[in-house]
Amino acid sequence: MAKALDDMERAEFLKTLPGWEIVKGQLTKCFKFRSYMDGLGFTTRCGEIAEEMNHHPDLLVQWRKVTVTISTHSCGALTKLDFEFARRLEAGG
Repeated sequence: MAKALDDMERAEFLKTLPGWEIVKGQLTKCFKFRSYMDGLGFTTRCGEIAEEMNHHPDLLVQWRKVTVTISTHSCGALTKLDFEFARRLEAGG
């Protein structure tokens, strides 16, 4: 099982991910798009990363925006895996 990060570790990882925040113990970010279809394309990229990592975020699709929320459910906390997912998403896959 993945190891839960402490407050200092989470803060350090968060510094490398502009726009991401921790809300209710989960890593989250709202991405905005020019069109609804651009947002749907983004969810496909999220899904591809999730499948490669076997680590799946919650996605909220709304008009011209997608909110990504992730945590490691198996340990009930944030782990390096969550921040790695966010980093890969920011890097475009």
